[in-house]
Amino acid sequence: MDLTTENGITAYVRSLPGVVAVTADAAGGAPEAAWGDTFFFHDPDGDSPRRMPFATLVTKDYAGFDTASELDRPGVFRLNVSVGKAAFEELIGHPPAAHQERQDAYDHTATDRLLPHPAYAVQGWVCILNPGPATADLARSLLADAHARAARGHRRSG
Repeated sequence: MDLTTENGITAYVRSLPGVVAVTADAAGGAPEAAWGDTFFFHDPDGDSPRRMPFATLVTKDYAGFDTASELDRPGVFRLNVSVGKAAFEELIGHPPAAHQERQDAYDHTATDRLLPHPAYAVQGWVCILNPGPATADLARSLLADAHARAARGHRRSG
């Protein structure tokens, strides 16, 4: 599957066992700011209360909160993946707790690059704006790992 488009990413993540994908909209009661964004949960029975997603696709800025990626540019979207503290440090080069003091070192508007998430890096999240040739395989690997972590967490809590 092509992991360079929103549809391709969504199709790949939905193909993983036990995944529920929720695209925020008015009918689902989501706040208007989130409409159009997709949240991926591991919920094999479809009955768990929604906790934290293991990945998201965001298509626009959240005014006053998450604007560093400038997602309001035409055609720009961001894949966000929860990788955990150890993987974050391995991938980014510093622990999540140290991100606040290092965030200015990153161009959060760069596409096809692995970056710390501009708002959730301290929780162990990374992101890629418009995955492309340089990051599509990495995106697939990160999503598979995040899904596996979410599945392990679901088994422990179930």
